[in-house]
Amino acid sequence: MSVTVRVPAKVNVQLAVGAARPDGFHDLANVFLAVGLYDEVTVTPADELRVTCEGPDAAQVPLDRTNLAARAAVALAARRGIEPAVHIHIAKDIPVAGGMAGGSADGAGALLACNTLWGTGASRAELLAICAELGSDVPFSLVGGAALGTGRGEQLTALEVGGTFHWVFAVADGGLSTPAVYGEFDRLNEGIEVPEPVASEDLLAALAKGDATALAAALSNDLQPAALSLRPSLADTLAAGRAAGARAGLVSGSGPTTAFLVPDTETAASVAGALLASGTCRTVRTAESPAVGAAVL
Repeated sequence: MSVTVRVPAKVNVQLAVGAARPDGFHDLANVFLAVGLYDEVTVTPADELRVTCEGPDAAQVPLDRTNLAARAAVALAARRGIEPAVHIHIAKDIPVAGGMAGGSADGAGALLACNTLWGTGASRAELLAICAELGSDVPFSLVGGAALGTGRGEQLTALEVGGTFHWVFAVADGGLSTPAVYGEFDRLNEGIEVPEPVASEDLLAALAKGDATALAAALSNDLQPAALSLRPSLADTLAAGRAAGARAGLVSGSGPTTAFLVPDTETAASVAGALLASGTCRTVRTAESPAVGAAVL
């Protein structure tokens, strides 16, 4: 017997970042949009907890208990007083360490899969609480769709989306450490009064109307200067995507994946081809949003 859960990637259409808090985190106004790139997490009873992984860049995925999928199984098992004796297999399709919440997706997927396999009967609220303990992006990976994340991103408010948005994602060579990007954000803003993060009313209205032109005008990421500081070559990728016909482009989350909003599937294909030909990225992916959250297959 096994249970497989499919879970989506995300793009941050707005990431407003406040000053560092005493606990080291930052208050955020983080507008998440789930996109149709998915990992699949399968859990099967086993003698002990183990993790395996296949797919693009699978060699970069930790297979010990630091993996968020393993941590999710351990957290749920501890709450129920049972052993986390499962084999977790991750079929990766979300870019690894790319700012698209691939690790968080695996954590949410494993949590839902183990809850189903073990029949623990955990409520949605309990699952979301465990997600929040695992990481700031994990709750959204469970929920999907579109949401505003406040606090450090884990406090979610569902958002209305009035249409389909088309994206091209340019995957860079290597990853970027999220803590390193936040550290660079702090360095770049040293001595500067950082405003409280607030969701853009124009952006929320664009999402609700399904207006890609208005959404393109409102996209923003306060971590982008830090990501560009650590990886200056991303500026060339952003320029190539915009020159190829994207309505807008930005670094996805902490990067280094860059996300380009395009009007339709035909433009997505042409922008993707131009980005590959530019030599400014390792590979490209196209996807639509919004996408559903973690779901048992």
